[in-house]
Amino acid sequence: MALLPYALARPFLFGLDAETAHELTMASLARTQDTPLALAYRSCRVSDPVELAGMRFPNRVGLAAGLDKNARCIDGLAAMGFGFVEVGTVTPKPQPGNPKPRMFRLPEAAGLINRLGFNNDGLDAFLANVRRSRFSKNTGVDRALLGLNIGKNAATPIENAVDDYLICLAGVYPHADYVTVNISSPNTQNLRALQGDAALDALLGRIADRREQLARDSGRRVPIFVKIAPDLDAAQIDVIAATLKRHAMDGVVATNTTLSRDAVAGLRHADEAGGLSGAPVLAASNRVIGQLRAALGKTFPIVGVGGVMSGDDAVSKIKAGADVVQIYTGLIYKGPELVNEAAQAIRNAG
Repeated sequence: MALLPYALARPFLFGLDAETAHELTMASLARTQDTPLALAYRSCRVSDPVELAGMRFPNRVGLAAGLDKNARCIDGLAAMGFGFVEVGTVTPKPQPGNPKPRMFRLPEAAGLINRLGFNNDGLDAFLANVRRSRFSKNTGVDRALLGLNIGKNAATPIENAVDDYLICLAGVYPHADYVTVNISSPNTQNLRALQGDAALDALLGRIADRREQLARDSGRRVPIFVKIAPDLDAAQIDVIAATLKRHAMDGVVATNTTLSRDAVAGLRHADEAGGLSGAPVLAASNRVIGQLRAALGKTFPIVGVGGVMSGDDAVSKIKAGADVVQIYTGLIYKGPELVNEAAQAIRNAG
């Protein structure tokens, strides 16, 4: 049990600009992880193991990518009780992202809009942070898993996007339990075009070929997941499902943030550009998960993410068809206590 209830820290953090609060929190985690001060947020992990994509997840609740873009806080985040931690999105070269302000809370709806734009320190710095983490060196059977999320630089033309993904894949491959290919952020121009039929087929074909080469060279086959958007219709989801299976991808992460504002219309900041996350995306994400499960069959791994703000929300993702879930915005609104609440709710739901 964490020594410091998040309810004491939240009023201070919510009194700050959203991105300032985020940066302060991550800097604090980076400084205190692997020290006695980590007791402030450390929690015993709920045991609810599941086998998925050839991996053993110690429980079904993970951290979604985007919170720790530079892999600075892997140990601190893992200490909160997650069964798996996904960091990134990382791009080959450092980039500042979009101009500030670019993060906006919508507290009336428990939502968040961001247009960060893959701001990160680049692949070399990312890998150095991964190597420094104690978490990545843990080889125990019940250890939490590490996912590394990869993307493209904003300056890279979309027709050359595959080059960025292949650079990142080769870099992260030796260090990842699994790799997530992010083609669904709304904040990098034209990125979501990679979800289209021909573009996705070409991208995943190249990624699959490179993965086979890396597997031969290393003697280790790392699972690859693909992260998709919630703003897809049934026909698009069917195409994506077929393409994932054709190229032997190991799983799908559903979903990223939404461009829809239907659930927050009229609220302050609702018209800001960017992706909306949190409670308003729960229903859309669950719809996509259900459609993916129908298209992919019973055994294809699905990671459900989007709108998990409570244990009941986490269970709703499992009922929709997800095998495991991830949280991000829920951590901002509810704090680390949400991790074990969600994990226990899923375990109790059977």
